[in-house]
Amino acid sequence: MTPHEFVQKRESGELWQLLDVREPWEIEIASVEDSLTIPMAEMPRRIAELDLQAPIAVLCHGGFRSASVAAWLSENGADRVANISGGIDAWAMTVDRTLSRY
Repeated sequence: MTPHEFVQKRESGELWQLLDVREPWEIEIASVEDSLTIPMAEMPRRIAELDLQAPIAVLCHGGFRSASVAAWLSENGADRVANISGGIDAWAMTVDRTLSRY
């Protein structure tokens, strides 16, 4: 799913969770409001913080870590999971140009 598609889904009333799996130092540079931040390495012990019955979109810097986490979530009980293609970098170029890029 592209960043723009995610925004459209939320604006249409779909209740997607946005999971940001980047590291804290990355979140300090740029972040998306109303996202849950759980670094990739912490997912196994923090999965209970997610509603696995509700749709989850996973975000990282460029889309590689988030794709891995999305696959892992699907294998561990999440009903509907999507990867945000291009990550926060694509988000900064297409949805919110005020975000810092790194």
